[in-house]
Amino acid sequence: MFPVNLAGKFVVLREFREDDAAALVEVYGDDTVTQWLSFDSRDPAAVTELVNGTVQRARSDPRIEYHLAVTVPDDTFIGSVRLGLNGVKAAKLGYAIRADQWGKGYATDAARTITAFGFAELGLHRISAAIGPDNAASITVASRLGMRYEGRLRDHVFTNGAWRDSNLYSALAHEWHHEPA
Repeated sequence: MFPVNLAGKFVVLREFREDDAAALVEVYGDDTVTQWLSFDSRDPAAVTELVNGTVQRARSDPRIEYHLAVTVPDDTFIGSVRLGLNGVKAAKLGYAIRADQWGKGYATDAARTITAFGFAELGLHRISAAIGPDNAASITVASRLGMRYEGRLRDHVFTNGAWRDSNLYSALAHEWHHEPA
């Protein structure tokens, strides 16, 4: 399915464009943001390469990911959200919002919008999110989505020079209610 353009309550999710790389550096290149992600901060060249790959993969058939730009309605880029398809009718959810936009409900809205898309349009059965145990804001997002805690993945990711556990959360299609919480 291409192109994807989804409207949430506060955000619009759209396909990445090559000219989004500079704006994404403000997210993926910021240690304040990436301390909570599963990878270290990335330099402009690495972000440009990532965006170019995302643009190419968006047109693949079958599509293996829905990595979308998160914008506000005037198309100002504020972050990214991703469903990485894995397994049978399953996907992993990830999201990152520019630090100066935290606390405005954008991550919850982006995650809710792409999760609704995953269940309703892609026919997914399960969507999971692996979240660092100290990431209270992201755990709140998972809770607002109605995701359930499943357990801890020990030494799940290597980031910022150390192994880090992740808490695993998930929602199943028959449990999903996308009304705002």
